[in-house]
Amino acid sequence: MNHALTRYNEPMNETELSFLRDKESKERRQYFVVYRLLMIGCFVIPFLTSWYRAYEGAPNAFSYVRFFVTAFTLLGISTTAVYLSYRVYHRKIVQDIKDGTKTIETSHITRKLALPAHGTFHFYTDSSVKLNIEVSEQYFHSLKEGDEVSIEYTTHSHMYLGYF
Repeated sequence: MNHALTRYNEPMNETELSFLRDKESKERRQYFVVYRLLMIGCFVIPFLTSWYRAYEGAPNAFSYVRFFVTAFTLLGISTTAVYLSYRVYHRKIVQDIKDGTKTIETSHITRKLALPAHGTFHFYTDSSVKLNIEVSEQYFHSLKEGDEVSIEYTTHSHMYLGYF
């Protein structure tokens, strides 16, 4: 029995592309919401710490220099974190939409698991991208350990699309 994994790329259909476009749009909005909240926090936190220092009786508690240095330091850290998150995660989804391809990988079932309490059935695979997949009950009973199952995922971001 040959256990070599085979992978090949195929164009995505319109439903899959639409799913990716919707996901990309939602995530882009989330980045803007998070960044706006971080920007507000960058100016509120130094203001609150100034009030705390004034409450403690510190001389020169409301220093403009200290306020703006702290605010811009926090803003720089927040900007860097959001940008790196965007580059690492969001950009891959944009690449998937631009390329319009998905990867189909034929892997082997290494273990079967039924969870009757939840009504779900799972296959564990030897894929490096998707270690387990939830399948229908009929599909679960029709295959055994060692059989091949093909899984589909986006090429760059490795988002799971389905199986057959």
